[in-house]
Amino acid sequence: MVLIWLGVLLVFGGVLQMAYQPIWRDRLSGGRWLRSGRGTLEPERPGTGFGIKSNWPGLVMVALGSAFLLAGVAI
Repeated sequence: MVLIWLGVLLVFGGVLQMAYQPIWRDRLSGGRWLRSGRGTLEPERPGTGFGIKSNWPGLVMVALGSAFLLAGVAI
């Protein structure tokens, strides 16, 4: 049962870490405000902070938590 709770905490913590990482860092949209003649609010390129390089600690926590959950179920 301890493995299951530890796995749940790791998965939950990893997801939170990946979600809050871009918010702590910088703006999610492009660096410029709307240009004249542009009819959409959609940014030109993806926001900063949504890459594997910046989210690897959260991904590791989710993977480790998933392994603990599977080990807890198998025991």
